[in-house]
Amino acid sequence: MTTTSPFRPGATLDAINAQGPGTLIEHLGIRMTDLGTDSLSGSMPVDHRTRQPYGLLHGGASVALAETLGSVAANLCIDNATHIAVGLEINANHLRAATHGHVHGTATAVHIGRSTQVWDIRIHDDQGRPTCVSRLTMAVVPRRAAG
Repeated sequence: MTTTSPFRPGATLDAINAQGPGTLIEHLGIRMTDLGTDSLSGSMPVDHRTRQPYGLLHGGASVALAETLGSVAANLCIDNATHIAVGLEINANHLRAATHGHVHGTATAVHIGRSTQVWDIRIHDDQGRPTCVSRLTMAVVPRRAAG
């Protein structure tokens, strides 16, 4: 069985990572690490930027990683000259605490439609233990004219 990639041709990790400076992605240290046939993976450090005062990875940081992966992946599936994919709903279940190292996530498409997309994001620690599972729904909307 041949799988056709939903991502636009020519997308590269270098181009994707070049969008991060000056954004939350840069502030949290998120880096895209793999662009698969139908998935996008990235990592985020567990450090002073992403931990809560109790020394554990902040749940909001996990959600930021999940939404970043799903949102970037969703926008790789559409014509960005005419449309943009924006977050509509996200949920997350935090399964295990992380206190150091990195967490790694992979966003995989569940549904890619003309007006909505649904992405499954799985996050794990450096030992491969699941820390968070998330589902992100994206709305695909026309770009507004500048002005």
